[in-house]
Amino acid sequence: MTPWYLYLIRTADNALYTGITTDVQRRYKQHQSGKGAKALRGKGELTLAFAAQIGDRSLALRIEYRVKQLTKRQKERLVDGEGLEALLSSLQTPELKND
Repeated sequence: MTPWYLYLIRTADNALYTGITTDVQRRYKQHQSGKGAKALRGKGELTLAFAAQIGDRSLALRIEYRVKQLTKRQKERLVDGEGLEALLSSLQTPELKND
């Protein structure tokens, strides 16, 4: 099973873009070259702010959705290394696995 990763990319105007991939460096290079998400095209210099191995694709998709719902402040906490474990454990409880 190929592991999936959650990543956040910071744009030149300090916005955070959230995505998932099986190869963070490849995907980051795609974004930098303008061949990644349209949302990042023309946004200036991009920096990889955060990356973490999540697990399988299904869990990665659910976590990506949850992270995209977070406020900028909450995303900054993830970048600072706070809160990912709580987010992961909330998605791995039996009640939420069927979401």
